[in-house]
Amino acid sequence: MKVNIYFLPKGKSCMGVCTTLLFFITLLFSNSMYAQKQMEKLGRGVVAVRTSSSQVYVGWRLLGTDPSTISFNVYRGTTKLNSTPITTSTNYVDNVTTNGSYTIKPVISGVEQAASAAASVTTTSYLSVPITAPAGGTTPDGVAYTYSANDASVADLDGDGEYEIVLKWDPSNSKDNSQSGYTGNVFLDAYKLNGTRLWRIDLGRNIRAGAHYTQFQVYDLDGDGKAEVACKTADATIDGVGTVIGSSTADYRNTSGYVLSGPEYLTIFNGLTGAAMATTNYLPARGTVSSWGDSYGNRVDRFVANVAYLDGQRPSLVMGRGYYTRLVRVAWDWRNGTLTQRWTFDSNTSGNSAYAGQGNHQVTVGDVDGDGKDEVVNGSSAINDNGTGLYANGLGHGDAMHMSDMDPDRPGQEVWQCHETPSQYGVYGLEFRDANTGTPLWGVAATTDVGRALAADIDPRYKGYECWGTAGYLYDCKGNQIGTTRPSVNHVVWWDADLQRELLDGVNLDKWVYASNTSSRIKTLSDAANGSGASNNSTKANPCVTADILGDWREEIILRNSTSTALNIYTTTIVATNRFYTLMHDPQYRVAVAWQNTAYNQPPHPSFYLGEGMAAPPTPNIYTPGTTNTELVSGAVYNITARHSGLNLDLLAASTANNAAVVQNAVSATSTSQRWTVTATDNGYYQLTAVHSSKNMDITGKSTADAIGVIQYNPSTATNQQFAVIPVGGGYFELSPRHSGKCIEIANASTATNALAQQYTCSGATHQQFKFTPVTTTALAAKVATEDASIAVTVTPNPTNSTFLIKCKGAFSFTLFDMAGRLQESGKGTDQAEAGGRVAPGTYIIKVAGAKNKQSIKVLKL
Repeated sequence: MKVNIYFLPKGKSCMGVCTTLLFFITLLFSNSMYAQKQMEKLGRGVVAVRTSSSQVYVGWRLLGTDPSTISFNVYRGTTKLNSTPITTSTNYVDNVTTNGSYTIKPVISGVEQAASAAASVTTTSYLSVPITAPAGGTTPDGVAYTYSANDASVADLDGDGEYEIVLKWDPSNSKDNSQSGYTGNVFLDAYKLNGTRLWRIDLGRNIRAGAHYTQFQVYDLDGDGKAEVACKTADATIDGVGTVIGSSTADYRNTSGYVLSGPEYLTIFNGLTGAAMATTNYLPARGTVSSWGDSYGNRVDRFVANVAYLDGQRPSLVMGRGYYTRLVRVAWDWRNGTLTQRWTFDSNTSGNSAYAGQGNHQVTVGDVDGDGKDEVVNGSSAINDNGTGLYANGLGHGDAMHMSDMDPDRPGQEVWQCHETPSQYGVYGLEFRDANTGTPLWGVAATTDVGRALAADIDPRYKGYECWGTAGYLYDCKGNQIGTTRPSVNHVVWWDADLQRELLDGVNLDKWVYASNTSSRIKTLSDAANGSGASNNSTKANPCVTADILGDWREEIILRNSTSTALNIYTTTIVATNRFYTLMHDPQYRVAVAWQNTAYNQPPHPSFYLGEGMAAPPTPNIYTPGTTNTELVSGAVYNITARHSGLNLDLLAASTANNAAVVQNAVSATSTSQRWTVTATDNGYYQLTAVHSSKNMDITGKSTADAIGVIQYNPSTATNQQFAVIPVGGGYFELSPRHSGKCIEIANASTATNALAQQYTCSGATHQQFKFTPVTTTALAAKVATEDASIAVTVTPNPTNSTFLIKCKGAFSFTLFDMAGRLQESGKGTDQAEAGGRVAPGTYIIKVAGAKNKQSIKVLKL
């Protein structure tokens, strides 16, 4: 948990703050580090666009997993174009009159790596993805309808490291919940960027069409390297391979076109085939319609959805119902072919009544309390990662909300939100608040429904985000008015070469000219030369989606064309001189792209401040499925030590029999039953073989349940004998069985010898974390010949009111970050170096990278 330290006004009591500070200092010395988050394994996303008769712009991705010293070579065909490897950006201009095919080859430690997938030259200002609309139809009351492309999301559906598009088709008679009438069916399509349609899902007659009904999430929920699709379904939904869910003939529509009876389902679809893999009852059930605030079907069917890293490591699905009155959110895990409920938060539950009516037409997600796990921000309320209430500030419902580190001078993230009801919001028609506590920091008074709000860095004269809405004026992140003219209040994207964000209002892409408080047109995307782009959702004028989909870190805009025969992907061709990793490897930004289609679409924001005066972006604490752990050597032998007890994994009584229990025991330098050979299998998994018996670590009976014992058994290729070895920081790892996705732990966190090892739901606790200590073998000889205990990193004194002395054998580099991930200091040393002398009192992370080791240490400056 991150704790913000506030300076108290004179005369105020220290009670709560001092208690919190004491609690924080206690946590500081627990030496716990956060688990890495699972993210997509992406390719380079190379894009090549002809910008003139003599030039081609080429852009590509820097990955969050790339080393900081990586550089790149650009090839047209087999011809290398750059004389020296490119280090300062991830784009290049090729002066050429003919079109070719471009690849990127990374250079690491002076060695050129394999080439990326090739990109052909696009000769228009956008990439066109052909799409095919469903056939129109006629409602039971004789009204004809047709289809237009609507909201979209992106994810890697086939595991090739590049994005596909999942597109929702809306009928021309789609309805707001307040409007009666039949609608046509809603369809979901999946397309590769070349226009190949992978599948089509027909949600059927019992899913009504409209902005508030179908919130679809597209994400790799189970970590197999391919994304799934999740949404609400019903009887007569037809999946992507033609299988009907439930009854094919059921029709629950009433004469007003509402669906207020019949079963409701939640379905997980295979992202590659569209096949339904799991279907369960949608929670919460609608129950009595009038209990949600009206009897005709408006408030009962207000849905939201998101993905969140609730355990700090793997993504969970959160489906929601209600925000005007009752507010319910239900978290689910899709792991190893099983859909399980994690928790339910219900404002009707005793103690939660303050959360009723405190939701928006969207959600946002991020780690607001600094514990490494995501919270779900509903609007004027937030739910903690464990499904308990974090806060409800009582300001009520709103139509727009944004969250990021908007004020980089204060700790943590902030939320900028508009509110609807003056009797609830009081003086905060627009509100800038602490994302962790819900406490307003400043606001803008209003007397009516404030329908829009937007926040982005658009003025480099003021550090942090600028904030505005449909009330008041233009403000900096401190609440100071900086202009009387408001920019458009719709959407923003990073587009040009500076760090400010540009304005996207429907089909108009504009630059805010801060000197004159006016907007300057960059592109009119509806022009024929720009593909006749069109926005969605009437007055909301949304794009299908915006995200960092291709090329460098800047964002793409996806619009349908005016006839819904193609999706246009607009990508910048402005050469940048900065170099950031893809925003899609910032977990908060990535899940924001997933929830962007929820009801009233909002732009994605990263977890860190990206704008004028920013620090270096924090290194992403992520891993990607299928990535081999570079800290382990396949074929080498290790002792595996439980973090909480310091005892080694062993076989009970050194047994060589099948089904012998794995336990922890006192460290022995000679016992071969405490030695494990680590062997890579595929996709980043390992087998662990007991040296004394030549049998594999195994989960009893291939069970996926909690509290199942860890044993040894004859070697096989079974997935219950394969483990992901996932770094959690400090040189420790989680061991996750491939078949269950759970974690190996020492039962009951026992520190006793012969305590049993078992699998259990991952919690991040230290009795689920292990250190691998190499035992010298032939496979390790080259790696460990010169390594010994002297390579350990130490930082002393800790805490200190002066400087920290970092000791690390040989040459090393260090970086010092605050708890918001902002770089405060960096440097190099040989054997030792001083750091932190100039930083303010507070808590920091010092990351040290030596020739043979890396370590992160939490420190306190007094």
